Amino acid sequence: MFAPTRDEARQFLIDAWRRHRTGEPLSGLAQTAAQLVAMHPEYHPILEAPDRNMDRDFRPEQGEVNPFLHLALHLAVAEQLAIDQPPGIRAQYARLTAARGDAHAAAHAILECLGEVIWQAQRSGSGPDGALYLDCLARAR
Repeated sequence: MFAPTRDEARQFLIDAWRRHRTGEPLSGLAQTAAQLVAMHPEYHPILEAPDRNMDRDFRPEQGEVNPFLHLALHLAVAEQLAIDQPPGIRAQYARLTAARGDAHAAAHAILECLGEVIWQAQRSGSGPDGALYLDCLARAR
């Protein structure tokens, strides 16, 4: 299993976006990452200034959203949807897309559930609970 450090994960997103902007070839995962970054223009200045943002801490208690975490969660969801893992996530995504009328909004609903499941796993010191994840998705509107 590939488990990048915080800096490696951030550098991957920065590099994918830079390569996309300069027209360089991208791997499949980097292409997906660049497409996700493109959907978040509010993060472009952060990714385009790695010297100022690579080591930056984004503090939720100060109302900040961590763009690297947000994009990494988007990337995880994209991978989950590609392989329908956990089984049923694709159907929930289709339902949420229809309900919200927007695929990106549906992805954000899934991100919220994924974030909750990760938080619960960290809190309990266990692995992510797939049943809890699917239950959260079933409740999402």
